[in-house]
Amino acid sequence: MNSDVSTIARRVRGQADALPDLFGRFDFDKAPERWAPEADAVSELGRVRGADRAAYLEDAELLARIREYTMLGDRTGDAYAALMPRYGFQRTVAMLVEACDRGVAAVEDAPPELAALIHEMEQKPTWLDMELVEEGAAYERNATANLSPFLIRGAFIATFLNKYSALPMALTGTLGHGTAARRVKETATFFATTALPGALGRFGPGFKAAAMVRLMHSMVRVNVLSRPDMWDAETYGMPIPQLDQMPAGLIPVYFLSQEVLAKGRTRFNRLERGRVELARYRCYLLGLPEDLLADTPQEIVRIWRTRSATLRYEYDDRVCGGLLRATMEAELSADPSPKGRVKRRLERSVSRVFFVKAFLSGDEERAADVGVPVSRRDHLIYGATMLAVAGRMAAYRAASRLPVVRHLADRRLVRRIERQLAGYGRAEFTTDSAHYRPATAS
Repeated sequence: MNSDVSTIARRVRGQADALPDLFGRFDFDKAPERWAPEADAVSELGRVRGADRAAYLEDAELLARIREYTMLGDRTGDAYAALMPRYGFQRTVAMLVEACDRGVAAVEDAPPELAALIHEMEQKPTWLDMELVEEGAAYERNATANLSPFLIRGAFIATFLNKYSALPMALTGTLGHGTAARRVKETATFFATTALPGALGRFGPGFKAAAMVRLMHSMVRVNVLSRPDMWDAETYGMPIPQLDQMPAGLIPVYFLSQEVLAKGRTRFNRLERGRVELARYRCYLLGLPEDLLADTPQEIVRIWRTRSATLRYEYDDRVCGGLLRATMEAELSADPSPKGRVKRRLERSVSRVFFVKAFLSGDEERAADVGVPVSRRDHLIYGATMLAVAGRMAAYRAASRLPVVRHLADRRLVRRIERQLAGYGRAEFTTDSAHYRPATAS
């Protein structure tokens, strides 16, 4: 159910009352430069071939909601992250970990801000169907185990094409190869972990991963806003607003929704609903407003594209290009074996081609301009790899329909995912302000 715009507006402006040291300087009544509702603006939707931007600027009520969400951080998460000066970085993280593992009552002298964060995450939305979530996770395990390792880098860099949404990542030091690799691995770890059986239960590993990602985003917000020279609020608005987290969380169901609509359907079937429910609940745990989490293919596409239609677009090579190049050049695996070296070569080519196909509408000239050149060899590797992956996934799908074999196949997928997670290493989901560097876009 959609929230009333006035209710959202009060929530947004209430950030200044709750945390005046961070948000007191924000003029929430003045839209930042990134907000682009004017008809002739160059927006992010311009990168979507065939999209009619004017059609997404006609709904005044939806535009008003998205305008407000452009300036919404995470009030509960930010309040807890703001305790870092009092408790220190390590203690702030450790208390959240313990609260996730054992409950808030187990944390000695737990601050009320921690209790509020965990309590908020524990509340089940009225639409939640955990049986559907588990069905969706079971389906996603096939792609998570077999396809995602080849695509995660390409999907990750898609968020770096626009300076208005990429700047926070640049500020945190991700222009370095080591940090870029860690961020890709953390992203892969989050999505892989939340696809495991029971992972999103209260004491499941996915619940804790969501809490840690949420704290990491709030830490970035608190750190950059604590240094006036670091962030230009009039231009960029809120650092990592909830609105900018929506694409990362809903990208699989956005593509799914487009496929459903292209087939002339207006509703998801049971299997598709499970995938959507999984994505929606992941986003809910990350703190996204519920009325951004649509459950029909039409609404998912409409909200996504309206957000893109109102996000001003500008490519800045110092910020965007630096992030793209650092991420593409980062080593995601240290496996020295011949198999490990081959897999790294395959992953680099596949991720490049996937990125160009999915996010640049196949424009290879544009890809070369932004620092992601694609060669004929990359295309050949992509074709061969995707053919092999498609065959493996088809075999698992066939096995999932057989009563006895289904459980054996699922256990094997779980083991494959667990090996992936071990290969990614321990995900810290933290951010150290000591590594922050001004990277103001030109």
